Amino acid sequence: MKSKRFTIVIPIMIIVLAIAIWMLNKDFQEIQLGIKLIIAIGAALFSGAISYILFPENEEKKRSR
Repeated sequence: MKSKRFTIVIPIMIIVLAIAIWMLNKDFQEIQLGIKLIIAIGAALFSGAISYILFPENEEKKRSR
């Protein structure tokens, strides 16, 4: 079950990381690259944690009832 959950969480984290890096490069060019990466990685981890919590683990069991 957990592998199915991670198949949703990992792509969300990658998409958030890519968009965060793109937005930081576009709008905040004066910030150093290391700080941008820390912010983007934090955003990806935060979105991954939220999506892990919000996506139900046993969705199939609830639907069968």
